[in-house]
Amino acid sequence: MINPERLEQQLITDEAMRLRPYKCSADKLTIGVGRNLEDNGITEEEAMYLLRNDLKRTYEELRSNFSWYERLDSYRQEVLMNMCFNLGISRLKGFRKMIAALEIKDFKEAAVQMLDSRWAKQVGVRAVRLSEIMGADNE
Repeated sequence: MINPERLEQQLITDEAMRLRPYKCSADKLTIGVGRNLEDNGITEEEAMYLLRNDLKRTYEELRSNFSWYERLDSYRQEVLMNMCFNLGISRLKGFRKMIAALEIKDFKEAAVQMLDSRWAKQVGVRAVRLSEIMGADNE
């Protein structure tokens, strides 16, 4: 009978565990313990696991960087989560005018500032949809 723990350790020894993508000896994009992303990709379950982990990290970043974040309604929290997921916390913090508007609960101005950005031009309909949610009377 196969010993799964022993086999895992053998493969970690032979393949190594790499937490960032790399090209293997066959020149295939690989990650983890020899996962050939080009030929095998990931499963939907694995993608959802990664997404949920990323959302936990994003939530913690927003909560720790903006004291007012948790006082927002869920719609606006989700807008900021979406933006932070897309941009990263450091680039999101560059939206100074939007953040200033959010601090005083001027959601209409925050929505305007979202659209007055290079990000809005890059993501198009996503920015329009998120700004409409931000500026709506959700409360």
